[in-house]
Amino acid sequence: MMAGTEAASAAAAAEASPVEEGTTNKTVVLVGVDDSDHSYRALEWAVRYVAETAGPGAPVELVVVHAKPAVSSVVTLGGPAAAGDVVRYVDADLRRRAEEVVDRARRLCAANSVQGVVKVIDGEPRYVLCNAVEKHHADLLVVGSHGYGAIKRAFLGSVSDYCAHHAHCSVMIVKQPKPKE
Repeated sequence: MMAGTEAASAAAAAEASPVEEGTTNKTVVLVGVDDSDHSYRALEWAVRYVAETAGPGAPVELVVVHAKPAVSSVVTLGGPAAAGDVVRYVDADLRRRAEEVVDRARRLCAANSVQGVVKVIDGEPRYVLCNAVEKHHADLLVVGSHGYGAIKRAFLGSVSDYCAHHAHCSVMIVKQPKPKE
């Protein structure tokens, strides 16, 4: 509930700040997406939020960012002979997955009559998202949560945890609902 309050506070702060003559005052919502159901749920939340809060007096911009990992972060090879073929195959697969993520995001935005800027940026997701927050002057970053426990998060790292501590804006972490018993 507190994250929703923070999102509302971010939007209210953006509306309350003075506007220079000739410029528009808008709230920028940035959402990080990958090919997981967790990130799609975050995208659904962000699209709903933008659709519900945008209006003539309160413009809201949606920026959807997919961080495409570098081939070198996926492939570590021992010999140069196979490197070329493997690298080309992995790179093609990463590009295909990025296209699928982008297409899915665009379809969701269109289905909800929300215009969004969709970007694919090469790099580690945690750094890509925090840098995108700065570049787009985002008021709110929306990310999904995989629901890792403390131990798994310590070994695997957590994009949402990193962003919550390093992004220079409010961060909404969208969790999967617990199954009803």
